[in-house]
Amino acid sequence: MRPEKIGRVFGIGLRVAGRIAGQRLAGTAQPTQTQPVAGTAATTGAALRAAGEASVRARRGVTQGVGGFLRPFRRVGGILWLEVTGVFFLLPVLVFTPTVWRTRLSWAHGPDHRTFVASTIVVVVFAYLGITSFLRARRR
Repeated sequence: MRPEKIGRVFGIGLRVAGRIAGQRLAGTAQPTQTQPVAGTAATTGAALRAAGEASVRARRGVTQGVGGFLRPFRRVGGILWLEVTGVFFLLPVLVFTPTVWRTRLSWAHGPDHRTFVASTIVVVVFAYLGITSFLRARRR
């Protein structure tokens, strides 16, 4: 099957399914066309309210259906997001660890004391964030 034909078939099928679902949610089995009758404002207001309620029911049904379909993807996507975030949090640890090692002799007093302290803080904070991100992903 050519890609153009597949897309056309899916498009037509989706339109037909949407029309059938809309009719069932509206409560009619056959498509009907209602002509507005010149009447009082109460009858047109009631018709507008009924149409509004039907659209709310249809929207709620579609929302629940899409939410049910996307639920497994949301879980997997969340786990993947946590793992990717963990990797990006561990990158500064890899970058700053050699600086901590190089300046370790200046930890108390020395020419590289500030560099050692700043690098150590960065390494500790980002190591914590990276590790906890992987632990949260594992818990899911």
